[in-house]
Amino acid sequence: MRRPGRAGLGSLAALWLLALGSLLGLWTGLLQREQEAAPEQERRFPAGTAARSLPPEQRGWGRGEPAPERRSLGQGESRGAQKTFRALLTLPAGGDRGEPGAGQEPLAGGLGPSSQPEPRQGQDLEPGSRERPAQEALADPASPVQGGIFWSRALEQQVPPGFGPEQAASWLETARAARIASLERGGCGRSSNRLALLSDGSRACVRYGINPEQIQGEALSYQLAGLLGIQQRLPPMTLALVEARGRQWGQVRDEVRGSHWAEGAVVSLTQWVDNLTDVVAPAPWRSEAGSGRRLQPLAAGELSGLTQAQLVELVQWTDLILFDYLTANFDRLVSNLFSLQWDPRVMHRATSNLHRAPNGGLVFIDNEAGLVHGYRLLSMWDKYNEPLLRSVCIFREATAQRVWELHRLQNAASELLRLYRTHEPLSGRLGFLSEQQAQLLQGRIDFVHKHILHCKAMATSL
Repeated sequence: MRRPGRAGLGSLAALWLLALGSLLGLWTGLLQREQEAAPEQERRFPAGTAARSLPPEQRGWGRGEPAPERRSLGQGESRGAQKTFRALLTLPAGGDRGEPGAGQEPLAGGLGPSSQPEPRQGQDLEPGSRERPAQEALADPASPVQGGIFWSRALEQQVPPGFGPEQAASWLETARAARIASLERGGCGRSSNRLALLSDGSRACVRYGINPEQIQGEALSYQLAGLLGIQQRLPPMTLALVEARGRQWGQVRDEVRGSHWAEGAVVSLTQWVDNLTDVVAPAPWRSEAGSGRRLQPLAAGELSGLTQAQLVELVQWTDLILFDYLTANFDRLVSNLFSLQWDPRVMHRATSNLHRAPNGGLVFIDNEAGLVHGYRLLSMWDKYNEPLLRSVCIFREATAQRVWELHRLQNAASELLRLYRTHEPLSGRLGFLSEQQAQLLQGRIDFVHKHILHCKAMATSL
């Protein structure tokens, strides 16, 4: 047999190269078809490529909205973990440099778009913002907390209605025009107070203050609740001028004289609500004497085990604690905390001046210790009011929005005065806050705003 020559060997090599080229071309085509069939997200984020290297509009976040910082896995968190909510109703004790406290500077910015709270900067913290970071956008819609620190809107919708604006306006108009048909002792607190039957058949608590600042505090607290958007939790109240021979009091002239009320005194008339029941503080604010701490904040793992009714009540409690801090009201949960020193079970008893309506909604009554009287006694009671505020790190978003606006505009006192003069015909009889008290109110608004920023910073750093 003849061996192939050099020419034959060259032809055979060429055929092998041609076959190899055909195979490579077929393989490349198959790979291209597989890549074209791959999901869009997989093509945009191939293995080994960091999403952070892409421009914002390709990351899945809203236009102009920064993505959350990427965190290392060495912090005990899996790459796919989603932080639906953190911090909840608990804050660590003092020592955190970001925690609001006396003499500390507020976190940079505000709750508006320009804020940059530590440790994450650039996030839009304004309540009501329509755009959310990707982690928050992917949060479980059934979660009771959204955005890290706000009660979900679905949960808020379950809160029983209180005293609606139209209902309150109608009662106030009637109460101001009605005659007092009778006055009875008992049912309205102090022995100097009376339960009044009005000529239209409705009833009202008539409160006569030991001094005028208590009635002033009651009236201003009611208007401040309106400024904060939580007035529906307070029974409608108005002021009345005691005139034994006047049209409103003529039928009860003898009772007025027997009550030892001063002629010309200003009293408050508050709508009477039937079938109110006592309220015991929820577990987050319950503790035993000798336990080493007076507050027992709710832990993150406990919230998921609460019933819908318990969560709905907590929504109202967070508004109450914020409200009582702003007014420095010491005659509610604070008075219970104070009593722990001699009554170790007091937190398991009814909370002062707080009741539950038949529909389950909380009713904040008797707010005369707020603002004027409370501000005069700050040095005594703030050691209880401030820790209570710190124990809350979930808020109604609408309440946080009002606080943010009052902080940004620095006009809390002037807005309160406007509402007071607009909605209370006898506002001129009692006067308004002093300049010092007005500054205290704004300072407390600013402190709450700083606290909300602190809670947001804690939630986004986890």
